Amino acid sequence: MSDTIVAKGQTIPGDPEKKGWLFKWTNYLKGYQRRWFVLSNGLLSYYRNQAEMAHTCRGTISLLGALIHTADSCTFVISNGGTQTFHIRAHDEVERQSWVTALELAKAKAIRAQESDDDEDQISTGVVVVGSGEGEGEDAGGIARELAARFHDLRTCSELVARHGAALQRSLVDLEIPPTDTTKQVSERATLFRISCNAMMNACSEFMSAAAASSARMSRALQHEREQKMRLQEVVEQLARQHDNLEKTVTARSTSQPGGNGTGQGHNEPEDEDHEFFDAMEEGFSSNMDEKTSFVIKVPVIFVEDKHERPESAMGGVEADPNASALVPKVAEKDEDIKVWPHVSQAQGLLDGHPRRTRVPDKPNYPLSLWSIMKNCIGKELSKIPIPVNFSEPLSMLQRLTEEYEYSSILDQAAKFDDPAQQLAYVAAFTVSSYASTACRTNKPFNPLLGETFECDRMSDLGWRAISEQVSHHPPMVAQFCEGQAGWQCWQEFTMTTKFRGKYLQIIPLGGASAMFPSSGNKYTWRKVTTTVHNIIVGKLWVDNHGDMDIVGEAGPAAGYVAHLKYLPYGYFSKDTQRKVTGVINDPQGVPRYVLQGHWDSRVEVAPVTSTSADNTVCKTGKFTVAWERVAAPEDSDKWYNFTLLAAQLNEPEEGVAPTDSRRRPDQRLMEEGLWDDANAEKLRLEEKQRAARRELEAAAEDAAARGLAAPPAPRPLWFSRQAVSAHAAQPQPHLRHLYTHRYWDCKRRQDWAACPDIF
Repeated sequence: MSDTIVAKGQTIPGDPEKKGWLFKWTNYLKGYQRRWFVLSNGLLSYYRNQAEMAHTCRGTISLLGALIHTADSCTFVISNGGTQTFHIRAHDEVERQSWVTALELAKAKAIRAQESDDDEDQISTGVVVVGSGEGEGEDAGGIARELAARFHDLRTCSELVARHGAALQRSLVDLEIPPTDTTKQVSERATLFRISCNAMMNACSEFMSAAAASSARMSRALQHEREQKMRLQEVVEQLARQHDNLEKTVTARSTSQPGGNGTGQGHNEPEDEDHEFFDAMEEGFSSNMDEKTSFVIKVPVIFVEDKHERPESAMGGVEADPNASALVPKVAEKDEDIKVWPHVSQAQGLLDGHPRRTRVPDKPNYPLSLWSIMKNCIGKELSKIPIPVNFSEPLSMLQRLTEEYEYSSILDQAAKFDDPAQQLAYVAAFTVSSYASTACRTNKPFNPLLGETFECDRMSDLGWRAISEQVSHHPPMVAQFCEGQAGWQCWQEFTMTTKFRGKYLQIIPLGGASAMFPSSGNKYTWRKVTTTVHNIIVGKLWVDNHGDMDIVGEAGPAAGYVAHLKYLPYGYFSKDTQRKVTGVINDPQGVPRYVLQGHWDSRVEVAPVTSTSADNTVCKTGKFTVAWERVAAPEDSDKWYNFTLLAAQLNEPEEGVAPTDSRRRPDQRLMEEGLWDDANAEKLRLEEKQRAARRELEAAAEDAAARGLAAPPAPRPLWFSRQAVSAHAAQPQPHLRHLYTHRYWDCKRRQDWAACPDIF
């Protein structure tokens, strides 16, 4: 029998997911074989037993565009157009129809999700959403799609009810001529009818909830638009008065001596300034005039920088708060003994007594036939296609993630601050800096082998050390822990999903990351934004990072603080500069405290908020301070994979590291040395060795299941352990995370690598 499990996601409430035992047709010799089926996220997968769910999937069929029909009372068929066909038999008709209903609903939701993804690609995002009101970032199109989805569910359930009602009616008619087993047939029909009715009632309930929420959002949006209209009228009236004054001033100047009218000069200079988006009001305006003209139509939030230092400011927010200057980063230091470590370009790093290298060998110019590679990939599963090193760079994904700490000095500076809002502003700047090298790095890193590790101990010159490990192979997942001498700790669990759209490839991170400052107990968590690689087939590759990022204060005095960052996507017709990032830091009450602006490939500035409007949609700021600025790459780096100085040092051979360290990976080392043919051959050998180990594990699990014994344990991470993490604001449900065990550096000190697997 099958059982229904609760949907995991919140994006589509009531997402039908099922799992259970069914019989699948294999061939004419074996006939129907008992298999464990799982329906999830629009995919129907099956396994030989439940233990295989952890490591081996025997087959998967996508319900997107699939045909589902019943063959007899217990059998149904799923086909996706001829390439795949599943003949499945249930125990009885009730269970068969229960599965068919769930499959039909899952198919409908998969189609809607595909259409929604296509629509999102065409939507151009607006300005940063900062308002704390619920639903302010949703547009009418999203509400319409949500309601249409609920209507589709109702229509599907209605068709099922009509179909089963007709069948039940025919069974009742047959009661006039008493056949055999008629009572059982009527009972089963009644059960099917009840199942369909329950599904329809659930869909109706969800539709009512969505309609109520949409109505509330629309009411708030309508009220907001009315307020905007009134403010717009005030601004237009004010502009009309200013235009009239300007005409009078020009007329007076044309008839008077030069410099005769001082009043006209006082209004003429700030007139042009008034139309600039981020500039502050000049001197010469009264406070009432400033309140009216500082409003900007683009909502939900605008921040206006006060660039002019003067004893008496025209902006009331500065004068009203005598402690506003305390928000300036340069005076909010709490520990004078915390050292801000230098950038790698300014550090004198030594390795085994000699200076670290400053570059890697030049990238050779090997010819590559894309057609020959695609021809060998036809009919193969994407995860088993051997990608030649020609598309790679001589670094693994573990090393690429470690490169994110190139600007760790931002975290050193953040450790000095007592104010959680100011500290969060610098943590946000650090998250932006991690994308700095992606602008010109279009080659993919090596996929780590299961159990592969990478350590980077730069405590002596950069003030931090990191350890990373490939903790899962299907799906690929990396766990990483980094700690700095300034008193901060960072952790991340990186996994991703990809969407290939023909012209471009989207990389969507799924894991989480966090930064913690043990001295204060502050902890911040976030998830990375989407990365898109354009011109996959034709043209020059280029990378864009876009989407929203929320950095949430999870523990300590920072609990409840939120930084909302918006990475603006590239647009041919956009008025904004490309690669732009904007953001705001709100306190637990939703009041903006800091604003952030810049570009993810060059620099980021932060500024304290000195005053806000009553509804927190208009912010006035103090002077902007540079929180991060990118250090230019070496002049000839385009000859060696566009590496930064830190990236060039990550794969430098080092004694005493673990046998599983990425520096010891032979195919990666051969590629760095320019021996690409040998590197391709070695890469195939390592991948086949990993597949052989996996097949041995699967065979052992099947043998144990046949004898009624427990399956042998799957390989576990050596330096990280999977533990349950309690719920918090950023993650309302308890979840599992790979947490660092704090054993690696002690084992390195003792050179105890007995537990390391042989992967190379």
